[in-house]
Amino acid sequence: MDTTTPILVFLTGVAIRLAIPFLLTALIVIALRRLDVRWQKEAELERNLLVRDESPCWKEQGLSVEEIKAKAEASGKPCWQLHRLPNGYLREDCLKCEVFLSAPIPETKHAISHV
Repeated sequence: MDTTTPILVFLTGVAIRLAIPFLLTALIVIALRRLDVRWQKEAELERNLLVRDESPCWKEQGLSVEEIKAKAEASGKPCWQLHRLPNGYLREDCLKCEVFLSAPIPETKHAISHV
């Protein structure tokens, strides 16, 4: 009896059993990476379209703190509210700015008063 044929059949079966899942996994990984690259490009394009801040930071314009406070009172909003990022977050520069740090904490009025 020839023993090489069963051994070759066994090794071929094992190779196919391991190769097919490996190849399918590799194809899925490649497809997902391409999809991720495409989504990253789309997100960058959308981000570039959204980030159009025509009015630069008042501090960068060289205004003093008093002038910035006067401008904020005139506009009804503080400068960091006018210069939010497209996702709604505050800019890092605003969080470190002395105008933001020296701003008074807004007073909240609750509808239900505690007695």
